[in-house]
Amino acid sequence: MDNRTEETAGLAIHGGRPVREKTIFYGHQYIDDADIEAVTEVLRSDFLTCGPKIEEVEKKLCDLTGAKYAVMVSNGTAALHLACMAAGISEGDEVITTPITFAASANCALYCGGRPVFADINPDTYNISPEEIEKKISSRTKAVVAVDYTGQAADLGPIRKLCGEHGLCLIEDASHSIGTKYKGRYVGSIADMTIFSFHPVKTITGGEGGAILTDNEEYYTLLKLGRTHGITRDESLMEGNSEGKWYYQQVGLGYNYRMTDIQAALISSQLDKLPRFAKRRKEIVARYDEAFGELPQVVVQKEIAESDTVRHLYILQLNLEELTVSRKEVFDALGAEGVACNVHYIPVYYFPHYQKLGYGKGLCPNAERLYERILTLPLYYAMTDEDVEDVITAVKKVVQAYRKD
Repeated sequence: MDNRTEETAGLAIHGGRPVREKTIFYGHQYIDDADIEAVTEVLRSDFLTCGPKIEEVEKKLCDLTGAKYAVMVSNGTAALHLACMAAGISEGDEVITTPITFAASANCALYCGGRPVFADINPDTYNISPEEIEKKISSRTKAVVAVDYTGQAADLGPIRKLCGEHGLCLIEDASHSIGTKYKGRYVGSIADMTIFSFHPVKTITGGEGGAILTDNEEYYTLLKLGRTHGITRDESLMEGNSEGKWYYQQVGLGYNYRMTDIQAALISSQLDKLPRFAKRRKEIVARYDEAFGELPQVVVQKEIAESDTVRHLYILQLNLEELTVSRKEVFDALGAEGVACNVHYIPVYYFPHYQKLGYGKGLCPNAERLYERILTLPLYYAMTDEDVEDVITAVKKVVQAYRKD
């Protein structure tokens, strides 16, 4: 048995001893007694939905980010849909976004009758490239959905400038980036509309939930109408006179995208812990970067100087030229070592639905190359130092076993 065979034989996937007996997953929510008490208080109150906790958490988000208005909705996808609706996206309009994102960042254009146009990424930061956005702008372009992939702010300065020059609405999909700052300003107060998500693996969770932040009063009005069926009791928005305090009108077509007070209470409590969450996530990222920066078999995501990042995901890119196997073998081997990775994301236009709409592979070469090489490693607040070191040990064990001589 040669040295390489001995090394691969030591992998758990080949019968060796795993680094961990108990599997660690890529993400996990953190719920403490304060969160439980906040939800319990709502359950004992008079309001389970459409109550005071909605306005409470909206105010907290405005106080945090500096945005004038916040609108809480049922989830991040609903937030993206309403943002496109408020921006006036309709049949024939184009919305530029990145393919390295969850499908909702593109689907929101389809919901409104528009067409997503995919711009390639910066191969170092993995965020949408302003230069590639500019190449995709046409007479039909109406908006840009810039995704803060992994929590790092997109290059918002140049993107904002492009949107201003071409009269485009800038929608920032900040589903990953609550707590992140761009040039010293919190994400949420920079774009025309900013989207947050509160899914369980996000930095702040409500179980589910979303928010749209804006400084534009017209957008704010449309967003509030959109989340409640287009129905209002605001006399200034009604046609004709009110018939009494009970009276309401449907003044447009909206949706039931309301958030419950149960969700809002949990989000509000979680927001109180954001500084702690952010600090711990930064510590873990720094440790990973230090450990993996030494390995020729992997590549660490780079960050722009303008982004003070609270990372939602930790993406490790494999340098396949230095390995004897593909991403799949590394993925499976890490799982056997007790480190359950994920992959974020499959390029959106790879999906059968988008293929049926006429999208084909080859649109964004940088994104496609990245997809073949990336793994998402565990990153969440409750990880212990031992957990972090186990992940590092497992990665080193696997890539060294599969390294080229």
